[in-house]
Amino acid sequence: MMNNSSKMMFLSILIMSTLISISANSWLGTWMGLEINLLSFIPFMSDNKLMSTESSLKYFLVQALASSMFLFGIILFLMNFNKNNNFMEIMIISSLLLKSGSAPFHFWFPNVVEGLSWMNALILLTWQKIAPLMLISYMIYKPLIITSIILSSMIGALGGLNQTSLRKLMAYSSINHLSWMLAAMYESNSIWMIYFLFYSFLTFSMIFLLDMFKISYMNQLFSLFFNSKVMKFFIFFNLLSLGGLPPFLGFFPKWIVIQTLVMNNQLFLLTFMLMMTLITLYFYIRLSYSAFMLNYYENNWFNKSIYKPINMIMLMILSFFSSFGFFLISSLYFMM
Repeated sequence: MMNNSSKMMFLSILIMSTLISISANSWLGTWMGLEINLLSFIPFMSDNKLMSTESSLKYFLVQALASSMFLFGIILFLMNFNKNNNFMEIMIISSLLLKSGSAPFHFWFPNVVEGLSWMNALILLTWQKIAPLMLISYMIYKPLIITSIILSSMIGALGGLNQTSLRKLMAYSSINHLSWMLAAMYESNSIWMIYFLFYSFLTFSMIFLLDMFKISYMNQLFSLFFNSKVMKFFIFFNLLSLGGLPPFLGFFPKWIVIQTLVMNNQLFLLTFMLMMTLITLYFYIRLSYSAFMLNYYENNWFNKSIYKPINMIMLMILSFFSSFGFFLISSLYFMM
């Protein structure tokens, strides 16, 4: 991608448009940043493949609808002198939830991710959520946010149960993580940002590995590293860490959110989210158990070029932080 000058230009516009949205002084400024962000991400998605072209069209239509709702909501909000009217708040927050792919506005998200390359999926799963989530944190309408938290945790858990495509699995995992971010946002701005940073790192680690070894479906994971069980353990530790299994790094941000919700007496919400997270852990562990315990033979035409020293070093570094980062952070906390 970095050899293509137009892609570099669109990437810089993508970054700047997000910064415009989150730092604008007016709602119209945020809308302008979101529109520039949409138009700069479309060229990344269109790489002359049928699936990616379909995904870019779906993404454009959904985002255009969300932008229209957002603009209509902020015009009504600016025209209306009675700021207690909840209709405009619901419209603005619904459009932002639609942009971020949160339930119940998630209908487009897994299908769009399915048609993208791994690196474009990474941008959609991480960077493209920054502006909508930051704008939601400016205007929290509690009934709608709590509804979205409950539905996102439930759909993210149940939707991933019958998936064989790893892209759709990552998309449903992202919807489930969004419920935790919204719950953290409901209590504190700093906590959801911490959660988002950890989520972004773990998603990057997992997608980097899947892209490195050109893996798209579950059955490809089983024959991977047939001769190196240590490497297989590393890649599945990343998956379990993304699911939030203790004592991996992914449990740390969940621990912070759990502590915050308990302190603010949100016990029903926390219990429901934990139950749904156990379902996501179930299909992660089911996948890992199959790869660890069942003996799969390697195909003769399996590509050996992936075992490059630089790939192995990167794999081990990412897996080390994903697997043992929790111990490092805990040690630093107790030392301070």
